[in-house]
Amino acid sequence: MPDLAAAVRTVVRQCLAARPGEEVLVVADRQTRRIGEALRDEASAASADAVLAVMDERATDGSEPPRVLAAALESCDVFIAPTTRSLSHTTARKRASDAGARGATMPGVTEDMLARVMAVEFDAMARRSGAVAALLDEGALAHVTCPRGSDLRLELGGRRGISDDGDLSRPGAFGNLPCGEAFIAPVTGSGTFVASSLAPLGLSDEPALLTVEDGRIVDADGGLGPEYLRRLEAHGELGTNLAELGVGTNDRARLTGNVLEDEKILGTVHVAFGASAGIGGTVSVPIHLDVVILEASLEIDGLPVLDGGAYVLDELAM
Repeated sequence: MPDLAAAVRTVVRQCLAARPGEEVLVVADRQTRRIGEALRDEASAASADAVLAVMDERATDGSEPPRVLAAALESCDVFIAPTTRSLSHTTARKRASDAGARGATMPGVTEDMLARVMAVEFDAMARRSGAVAALLDEGALAHVTCPRGSDLRLELGGRRGISDDGDLSRPGAFGNLPCGEAFIAPVTGSGTFVASSLAPLGLSDEPALLTVEDGRIVDADGGLGPEYLRRLEAHGELGTNLAELGVGTNDRARLTGNVLEDEKILGTVHVAFGASAGIGGTVSVPIHLDVVILEASLEIDGLPVLDGGAYVLDELAM
């Protein structure tokens, strides 16, 4: 079994900076209970007042937790959510952040992933994340292409670029761990792109070609594409909302079929559909599913950020 000690210490003491006397809530489910216990024990060792809550697995990414847990999230100082399904884009998580709780969600995390990906060189990853987030924040148009035929244009104006660099020490700070991305909720977008990793389905052996028109996914052909679209359409029109554009910045992440790690891979782009309200958009719906584009090229207002999967943005010039 991987050694979780260094990773959970980084999560609790470096990323979230848990302090003596703070109330720390760890939310897990049956599959992630071992990780939850390790995080709770580390928070207790940091002299926090730590609680582990084990809930039933949610139906989908973005489904709300039980009301009692929603209330606990809103009243704690720090929350950590290593759960099978994502709580990132729930109303409960957003209310906790708005109330000043700082926290991290870890949907689909495994022990191997946590031990390996959290060993990233944080300073370099943070510089990349901040540089890309600044471009997204200031940019008007993003253009994504790849060798397999992706050609997607997204309008960004007026939305905030967010850096997921692992620094969650400020009141109300929220992020995804393992960390390593920059992202934004686009205003709209149109085009096609080929997805390799599709949450929560895994790796698509055949190319999955997704089509977006006026900020909605309207078609998905090949591989896991049709099943991915079916899961979004089960939540009506809001489920098909173009919710996120993200760029991976973690050079320790590798392709596994688990989108929590895949979307962090340096040189990849990820796009999500469904809920966007938690990251600066306007749509609230109980689903948020990411897909990952490999060997991506990305330009923001004509400035190259990625070129065929290589990170080419000059960080020092930002």
